Amino acid sequence: MAPSVETVAVKESPLPLPADDPLSPAQWATLLAFADAVVPSIAPSVSANSATQLAVGANDYATRLARVQQLAGPDVAAEQYLAEAPSACPAFRESIHRLMAQYIPADVRKQFLAVFDVLNTRPGALVMTGYSTPFAEQPVNTRIAILQNWGTARTPMFRQLNKMLTSLIKQNWAKSSVVLGPVLGFPRVPVHASVGKGFEFDFIQMPPGHGPEIIETDIVIVGSGCGAGVCAKNFAEAGHKVVVVEKSYYWPPQHLPMTETDGYNHLFMNGGFVISDETSVSVAAGQTFGGGGFVNWSASLQTQGFVRQEWADQGLPFFTSAEFQKSLDAVCQRMGVATDPIKHNPSNSHLLEGARKLGWSHKVVPQNSGGTQHYCGYCSMGCASCEKQGPHVSFLPDAARAGAEFVEGLEIRKILFENKKGKTVAVGVCGTWTSRDEHGGVAGASKTQRNVIIRAKRVVVAGGTLQSPLLLLRSGLKNPNIGRHLHLHPVSFLGAVHKERTNPWEGGILTSVVNEFENLDGKGHGAKLEAVTMLPSVWLTIAPWIGGLEYKDLVPRMKHMAGYFALARDRDTGRVYPDPLDGRCRLSYQLSRFDKKSILEGLIGLAKLQYVAGASEIFTAIPGCSAFKRTEAETGAEDAEGINNERFQAWLKEIRRVGLPQPETMFMSAHQMGTCRMGASPKTSVVDAEGKVWGTEGLYVADASVFPSASGVNPMVTVMGIADWLSRNMSARMAREREAAKL
Repeated sequence: MAPSVETVAVKESPLPLPADDPLSPAQWATLLAFADAVVPSIAPSVSANSATQLAVGANDYATRLARVQQLAGPDVAAEQYLAEAPSACPAFRESIHRLMAQYIPADVRKQFLAVFDVLNTRPGALVMTGYSTPFAEQPVNTRIAILQNWGTARTPMFRQLNKMLTSLIKQNWAKSSVVLGPVLGFPRVPVHASVGKGFEFDFIQMPPGHGPEIIETDIVIVGSGCGAGVCAKNFAEAGHKVVVVEKSYYWPPQHLPMTETDGYNHLFMNGGFVISDETSVSVAAGQTFGGGGFVNWSASLQTQGFVRQEWADQGLPFFTSAEFQKSLDAVCQRMGVATDPIKHNPSNSHLLEGARKLGWSHKVVPQNSGGTQHYCGYCSMGCASCEKQGPHVSFLPDAARAGAEFVEGLEIRKILFENKKGKTVAVGVCGTWTSRDEHGGVAGASKTQRNVIIRAKRVVVAGGTLQSPLLLLRSGLKNPNIGRHLHLHPVSFLGAVHKERTNPWEGGILTSVVNEFENLDGKGHGAKLEAVTMLPSVWLTIAPWIGGLEYKDLVPRMKHMAGYFALARDRDTGRVYPDPLDGRCRLSYQLSRFDKKSILEGLIGLAKLQYVAGASEIFTAIPGCSAFKRTEAETGAEDAEGINNERFQAWLKEIRRVGLPQPETMFMSAHQMGTCRMGASPKTSVVDAEGKVWGTEGLYVADASVFPSASGVNPMVTVMGIADWLSRNMSARMAREREAAKL
């Protein structure tokens, strides 16, 4: 029996703030003035301070207070919720400090701060706001009006500023608010929480020294995610010496799930999201020991036939072979992928029931939960139960038991090459190792650093779609396809409000999918409809911001909501490249009209699904689109028209009219593919059909970056299937080489 919430104590995992304050006092004043406009403190007009609070009439305030108490319960501090503003939350300022100092590229930070500086001057404020008063000196209601005007401005820059400022403020407030959890009834750990026994990895520790530490092995694997784990297991079980290196650190179950603040810092690249240069899409990528498989949502879908055929038609017949299917089945079997144990939460139940009522194609999504019921909605912050069979629970422990070794905290800077008989041969990697602190954590200052060289007969790069191409480029490879052909699964969102309480953060996150719109062009491009994680810092960032009052009204209703996205299998691509100043990953990606059309059709489909599922209110994340609110006559048995309801159809037409305007529409993606794509020629690809990098010997790539195009489904199983096949073939070749050397 799972222990109660009170018996589950999670070890916290804080990080110290970067030392230098990235903002001046005047810039802080302007940023916090924006924050308190997005999420304002609300007070009765008789007692409100108009400079810091949004004043409402006494009756209006009493109504809002009663509404919060009705939703949250009489014992919750509803007055404190209405009074709270981000500037009063110390953790909010800390979160923004880290974001600005560490996660935003220098050129983007410079642009942000330049806007704040302009708004601090009377001439600049007049140009940007229509008022000569500096923004930070305006009363709250005027600041809100300025932001609202920016959201509908003719000049794209203002609409872009509205999106960026409201999004980062909503997310960081949701992570740092002291009253949000009690108001929502959102517990620190899942209500069905249990702590499993994680595998005790024995990581290599570097002794003190001045020169580089040298390690020798047969195969070095750079990365520890889905591709790396499968490769490590297969290589080690075949008798090869294997070293797996990871730039981040391992987090055992006692630290999980992390808070939303710590989780973004420790488990994701760039503190949560890498934002495209165009600000069109925010990309989430796991960056921890276990990679994306540590934070994904358990969805375990095999590569669909039309995608396999597309890849085979590009000169890669392996993808339609029985061998590929064998590899897919093997990795699924190891993870205990199944549908039988699934218990759907309300969000997924509504999706399936809506599709059934409309006669649309739908299915239950298999989960990699070892054949057990994994009723956990906190997977993005790490799963303490060890039920989800991510690489750190399954393949990497298998590799360790077979003799593989592991290094955490080792950032690989370059692949080492030697010229052997005119061939460019990979002979190892080099990088910088950073130890844990003296307490075994990562927050202390007492850390050791060493340069490390790992000499190996084979190098397998499995750092993910965003990092693997950067490593190849840093290592001097010149193939122009490296970093190009970036495919995403861009999504936009739809929310539904139900009369019953849904507690949407509970239960399996993604256990259902509607496939009705997956092939809109006859070539396998379209949208899948799925449920989204409902952690507050995710959903309340997505939730539309119309104004400060409206946003504060919406937030307590989250416990009655269900959230969804329309996911496009994109046709058109972007690229990744190193930041010219510090080398971090940058990406350029602008959604095409074609791919936005797929998403829009998916959103309209989601709206219909939620209508027939009985939602009382439906809203999108599209700026400028109002919510559809159902009347009493449009619910229950009286609603014989269903989706043919005239008002509902008019609302759908309005969504089509507005479309997905840019730059103000928010898109996200948790799947990245294709930047080291596999192909039949070095003119069009980075690796050959066996994963070997063109123009080299001994260098392979085994992650989602080798996908020839977008998979159209959650890429984990496809990555693992490719890695299984590549590593088994590589092992067989190395065994033949050993035998030949004996002759």
